[in-house]
Amino acid sequence: MRLDRLQACIAAAVTHGALAPDPAAGDRGAVVLVHDLDHLDRTLAELRAAFPPSTLHAIAVKANPVGAILDRIAAAGMGLECASGVELEMALRRLPADRVVFDSPCKTVDELRRALGAGARLNADSLQELDRIAALGPEGASDSIIGLRINPGVGAGRIAGTSTAVRGGKFGVDLSENRDAIIARFVDNPWLRGLHVHVGSQGCDLELLAAGAAAAVDLADQVIAAGGRVDALDIGGGLSASYGDRDDDGPSFRSLVAVLRQTVPRLFSGPWQVVTEYGRRVHAAAGVVLSRVEATKRSGGRRIAVIHAGADLFVRPAYRPAQWRHRITVHHPDGRIKEGPRMPWDVVGPLCFSGDRLAKGRQLPPIEPGDVIAVHDAGAYTLAMFSRYNSRRAPAVLGVAGPSDRPLATRILKAEESTAGVMAFWGA
Repeated sequence: MRLDRLQACIAAAVTHGALAPDPAAGDRGAVVLVHDLDHLDRTLAELRAAFPPSTLHAIAVKANPVGAILDRIAAAGMGLECASGVELEMALRRLPADRVVFDSPCKTVDELRRALGAGARLNADSLQELDRIAALGPEGASDSIIGLRINPGVGAGRIAGTSTAVRGGKFGVDLSENRDAIIARFVDNPWLRGLHVHVGSQGCDLELLAAGAAAAVDLADQVIAAGGRVDALDIGGGLSASYGDRDDDGPSFRSLVAVLRQTVPRLFSGPWQVVTEYGRRVHAAAGVVLSRVEATKRSGGRRIAVIHAGADLFVRPAYRPAQWRHRITVHHPDGRIKEGPRMPWDVVGPLCFSGDRLAKGRQLPPIEPGDVIAVHDAGAYTLAMFSRYNSRRAPAVLGVAGPSDRPLATRILKAEESTAGVMAFWGA
């Protein structure tokens, strides 16, 4: 996020009562997640412009399930991709069923029945799941486009934990072991008319994403040649977001489509609708987590700043810091960037374990209690992965819009969780 925009976001949060520099003012709003709605709108427009107009873009609910964000995606004409029964209900509440895609490796019979009854798009994760669907009688009884997720086995990206197209992976049907069986399922079951592939969620280069799409297109042509149908070809998501100290959003959708057109031109000329499922690349750069600095200390020669965001919001950076590094900046309470000599700081969270650490030895200006720490590129997989450990309240989510040279239009997208709400979760 650009510095002028970030400073305007902090000012907007302070105006709404968050980040109070005086601890005596109370602990409400000590941490807040701010989403730049203009940035989200621009990213959605870039996605739409990069692909052919007939493409269905089903944005991954799991990346950012905040209801007001989902409403904005729906209003932009996009679809939603769901990975649980609850996410399915969230999507069906907002969209016609033909713009809802239901993926999950662990769907129950009731969830399958619900998706089929609503007419949502459905991607089975296994041949066994196809048998369950067949037992529910989809032939002539559902408007759903039912597909099958394959594992193309094209290899891993730079992060093993977010790579899904490896041999022995948990997702989809291994193509190298089951190609003939997959083709036979399409021929024998006319209601099966979609293919789905997704090779990873971060750390996958454009060529790896294109290799996965190419494997799906090759299989689709074999299915059609054998007498089956492929009406939808879902290439998943996986375009990486930019973390670290870079100030850009990451590889562009236009660059990805250029590689797809060069590597697998048939993708855009086949008798199927292309479906995508981007999430992280859509949301990450539009969000920033802002926290008041509660305390500073020295320990073992190290400078430590204690803030109200840690492994509860940033699970992956806490447990895999070498692979997930967020840019951090330090600000005065009114949002102005702090200057001064750089020195190594550890930025640690509020949780009761030693690994609750967002930065170790990071070169930052002097930090004092009451300052604001901004953790950049936090719009995806932060609140969505929020941890209940230590029973802390989930933060408020603010949405901002408008030019940065004047006060931003700001609204609460999700209120800060109450103490009573947390206690109710535990039945306490």
